[in-house]
Amino acid sequence: MRRSLRIPPPHRQRGVALLAAILLVAMATILAAKIAFENAMTARRGAATLSFDEGVLVAEAAEALAAYVLREDSRHSKEVDHPAEAWAQSIGPVEIMPGVMLEASLEDLQGRFNLNSLVARGPDGRIQPDPTAVLALQRLLGLLEIEPKWAQLIADWIDPDIAPEFPDGAEDNVYLGESPPYRTPNLPITSTTELLALPEFGRERFLKLAPYVTALPQDAQINVCSASGYVLDALIESGRQEFSVDLERLAETREGRCFPTIDEYRAAFGDPQSFERVQHRLTEQSKYFRLTSIVTIGTAEFALYSLLQREPTGQVRPILRSYVAD
Repeated sequence: MRRSLRIPPPHRQRGVALLAAILLVAMATILAAKIAFENAMTARRGAATLSFDEGVLVAEAAEALAAYVLREDSRHSKEVDHPAEAWAQSIGPVEIMPGVMLEASLEDLQGRFNLNSLVARGPDGRIQPDPTAVLALQRLLGLLEIEPKWAQLIADWIDPDIAPEFPDGAEDNVYLGESPPYRTPNLPITSTTELLALPEFGRERFLKLAPYVTALPQDAQINVCSASGYVLDALIESGRQEFSVDLERLAETREGRCFPTIDEYRAAFGDPQSFERVQHRLTEQSKYFRLTSIVTIGTAEFALYSLLQREPTGQVRPILRSYVAD
């Protein structure tokens, strides 16, 4: 009886105690690592938020600098804007404070084809596709080796009615068949990335077209002094390639002056009537510019794209900001 109730010697329990100690240490290590990780992530998020706020302030300072440059340009050269002027010269990268770098550049958006010009108010007062603008965009698409049919699709995307244009237009009857289904906005385009919503338009076509189109108010004219050779040739109804054949020569001719002027551009048409149909769309002075500000703080990089409008008085104000390029 004494033998059966005898307690085992202590050395037989050492393995269990050691295992329990190892488990406790492992759990404590995991908890400590999790706490350290959470603290590090909180500090990282705080630093990122601070860098973002600082980047926005630096980009807004770049807007103020761009506004000053555009105001000065308006004072000294009110009649013409071209890429050889001071406003078109990029800045940086320059260190504006310890650890903060800024790179900024201005682009004349009126050197592009305005997609919102595809519609206009007709004689009856209704907003409808503008045949002259649609044909110009079709020629631009052809020059870029993109199917011209997309011009009518874009016009239907903007115009307020629900009747598709013949033969290549599309309205809700097409978009509701997509997966997922959606409707046409029937409103002016605010970003050229809306083109990606067109069925099967795709990224490849967008990357080809994006450098030559923009989304501005409907009345924005094309500045012939800064327009691409493709945009200039797209407006010529005869289909002549006058400016897009040698883009390097066009850039060289523009060094120090506006080229072509409206009078020089008129000569490329040959037919005075065809020029008169597009003359109201042309200008040598711009009021819409896009400022690209890239701010680098340590290893973080921040970009702000600002659409600036210059009033006839010379005052400049931002009317749209975006954190991604079109």
